[in-house]
Amino acid sequence: MLKKNKMKRLLLISLCLMLISMVGASFVQTDKYSVTVKDLRFETSAGFTMSGLLFVPDGVSSENPAPGIVTSHGMFNNREMQDANFTELARRGYVVLAMDMPSHGHSEFVKSVDIVVTGMSHAVEMLAKLDYVDSSKIGVTGHSMGAMSANVAVAIDNHRPEPLISAVLLNSADAEYVDADGNYQNVYGTRDVGIIACQYDEFFMRDVDANGNVTPPRDYIKHKNAQSFLYFGNEPDMSNPRKAETIYKEEVDGEEAIRVIFNPEIIHPWSHFSKRSTAATVKFFEESLGAPKPISENNQVWQIKEFFNLVGLVGVVLFVISFTVLMVKTPFFAELSHNEIIGPRPIDKKGKKFLYGSLILGAAFGTISYFPLLGVCNSFTFTREIFQQSMMWGVSLWAFLCGLFSILSMLVCYNLYWKKENIDVNEFGIKLKGSKLLKTIILSLIVVVVTYSFVFFADYFFKTDFRIWTIAMKAFGSKIVFVSLFPYMIFFLTWYITSSVATNSFNFVQIGKKKWINILLLSIFSALPPLILLILQYGTFKVTGFMFLNAEPYNMVTTPLYPILVYLPLTTIISRAIYKRTNNPYLPGIINGLIITLISCSNSLTWL
Repeated sequence: MLKKNKMKRLLLISLCLMLISMVGASFVQTDKYSVTVKDLRFETSAGFTMSGLLFVPDGVSSENPAPGIVTSHGMFNNREMQDANFTELARRGYVVLAMDMPSHGHSEFVKSVDIVVTGMSHAVEMLAKLDYVDSSKIGVTGHSMGAMSANVAVAIDNHRPEPLISAVLLNSADAEYVDADGNYQNVYGTRDVGIIACQYDEFFMRDVDANGNVTPPRDYIKHKNAQSFLYFGNEPDMSNPRKAETIYKEEVDGEEAIRVIFNPEIIHPWSHFSKRSTAATVKFFEESLGAPKPISENNQVWQIKEFFNLVGLVGVVLFVISFTVLMVKTPFFAELSHNEIIGPRPIDKKGKKFLYGSLILGAAFGTISYFPLLGVCNSFTFTREIFQQSMMWGVSLWAFLCGLFSILSMLVCYNLYWKKENIDVNEFGIKLKGSKLLKTIILSLIVVVVTYSFVFFADYFFKTDFRIWTIAMKAFGSKIVFVSLFPYMIFFLTWYITSSVATNSFNFVQIGKKKWINILLLSIFSALPPLILLILQYGTFKVTGFMFLNAEPYNMVTTPLYPILVYLPLTTIISRAIYKRTNNPYLPGIINGLIITLISCSNSLTWL
């Protein structure tokens, strides 16, 4: 009864944390409820539907219109990834439309990149139609592919009888420097334009020096592309180079325009989670459009929102564990429960050799196979024709193959050690038949559905979700469920079920004097592949100015390693917490596999 009461307290704590997250994040992003947030779906002139979060500050009306800004995420992300920008810009009085690019988030799935990058232009058209938006002061900013979409929006805007875009801030993407003949140009005209150029950008900010060598992004400001931009599209005077962090003004076609390059010492994906990038965004638009409510660019509160979002994620983890354990105590699922808390099993020196050998080989296989496998899988044109989510195809296949390797490793350990020691591993929950198997599947589905009900509740009532940086648990449309079923869900389930069996039925053994040392060891080894690869890539980047594997698609497939680095040890801990009370490795394995599949597929690009 004491243990059951502990789980009840943990469940209550988890519910409180999720509620605190919803209320707190909403309170911050609405500037103490002085900004109204609207969840939009709008039909574009091209005939597909886009979604966005519209932020309307109090006091804005047709009689008192405010400048409008469209913000966009990059590839494989969604509108909520712009929360630093929309939080800070809205509290300064701008009307902000945080869009889901086509084929992302809640926007309609389309067939090609050419359609995806038109999304910014459609969002500008929508924003300009609002009576309470000053259509003479519309700005756009996007991260990565969102910035590329901003460039496309400018090209389209140049052909409008009355251009709509006044200011453009490109975050972590290049400007349009030259024309078809290689001559420097000013495609932006009289618009105010800025660039946030990360010194360690994995994809952009490269130039060619006098010897024809590609230059590192940390030297971007020193070379002609950047200088031509700061010289308003003219041939730059390299004897008098212009500087980063300085706003330059010139008259273009009778109007004053500005150019500026912000040059933070950060990596590409960090730029939508960076205080410096956010300060640059605030500073640029205040200089260009004028802030209705001027606030210093260094006065930022979005980090508080991120804290509340993280509190929600913690609540989700605690809820999954406590809710699952309490459900196995109910009459229907009682046969899935275990009478006592399972502890680590004794193991001799020979067994420890097999343990460490399997952990080392598993980590080595995951490390060595990742880049070659995803390099092949993310041959973009090939995978797009077959799989609706090209990135998730590669990641899930890697997980699947790691699962198969783990099965092989367990078979070897069983036949060479466990079997010879006359240890019946079936006592560790490996065999699961009949009603137990069926109830395991049913309970797993219940846990996932109930857990996600809180995510949808947060989305519907508070316009928030549970996230931290690139890890996001968000609401999604019904199509994502069907997209995720095959092959992603099958592949991820293979890994997470196998991982849970290995973690609990084979590797839950006594290491050292403390019981927690075992789970710490297993969590560390599970995280080694992404950790090693990230250190290799970015350690080399820091020293040489280029990543270890610098060319496409290896720079692109480096990005998923960040959430993987968190998912692997965290799911290991969750599976152990549930297994100890059920002697059932499949229950947490299925739950982890389903949740990670939904998280992954709802935060990626999906082709029609």
